[in-house]
Amino acid sequence: MLLHLGHNMWCDYLPEDMDNDALLGRDKPDTVLRNKDELWNKAVAHMAERKIDMLVIDVAEGLVYPSHPELAIKGSWTPEKLNAEVRRLRSIGIEAIPKLNFSTTHNGWMKHYHRMISTAPYYKMCEDVIKDVAEVFEHPRFLHIGYDEEKADSQLKFHSRRIVIVRMKELWEHDFLHIVRTSEKHGMRAWAWADYGWSNPSFYDFCPKSVVLSNWFYDVKYGGFDIAKNDTEDKKVLQCFYELDKRGFDQVPCGSTWVSQARRLAKVGADDVMGKLVKLCRRDLTNEHMLGYMMAPWVSCDTVENLQKNLRAIDLLAEAMPYSNENA
Repeated sequence: MLLHLGHNMWCDYLPEDMDNDALLGRDKPDTVLRNKDELWNKAVAHMAERKIDMLVIDVAEGLVYPSHPELAIKGSWTPEKLNAEVRRLRSIGIEAIPKLNFSTTHNGWMKHYHRMISTAPYYKMCEDVIKDVAEVFEHPRFLHIGYDEEKADSQLKFHSRRIVIVRMKELWEHDFLHIVRTSEKHGMRAWAWADYGWSNPSFYDFCPKSVVLSNWFYDVKYGGFDIAKNDTEDKKVLQCFYELDKRGFDQVPCGSTWVSQARRLAKVGADDVMGKLVKLCRRDLTNEHMLGYMMAPWVSCDTVENLQKNLRAIDLLAEAMPYSNENA
């Protein structure tokens, strides 16, 4: 299960000498942590009840990083508080895994560093915060490094984005591998989104087999889960599962309860996605390379309404697992 501690992945920061009142729309960063502890605790308790045994925590600005406290906002958790939560989770059977997104499309949590991509200060900051989460999480097995949607059109969807930075080709590969090596240096296996491979087949060649990959398929175009029948843009997403399997990568396929426009228009919601995804993967992919399945609702524990979305997502993930065993 993916839960957000921080939320500043979909925002933009202005240079310090600009008028911050000019920030408008969906790009405005949170200045107060939106996560509510009591709602977070209810979501986590429900995970334990439903036997979901791993929580991927999207940390972002949710931690006062010992090496870079300037990245924190009001309400960010102290290292002591987050470490205590990691230990509490372990006591109720849940393994906590940190997630830090290093994609330029989702790096608003880096504040001014998001305008310093691929420079010496940027690399140093990345190395520092990776070391911080390794220590706070007590050297977990994995670090989810993100790296999804690094495309100009993805960034332009954020209407008040004032700077678009997209690394390409050798530079993207260099930075990706640098973060992978830094994660491994601290004993954490890198775990990344796989969508770079949708449009860049070279990804399958240069990505180390040590990296766990999560191809995310939400049936956005509502073309279905049959690769032979899906004639939408989503076909390339389905093909990624099979390519990763053929190449021998370890996978954690990811579903969601997020409802795309095509599904909204069809009035079908997204409650079917997780179950169908698990069924597909258990039927068609090599079992030895399937490390598990992840649910990403993409909502914070900040309101009762969003808590209900997270609880529903937990239920759907739990229900998908015995459903998939029919085809094991």
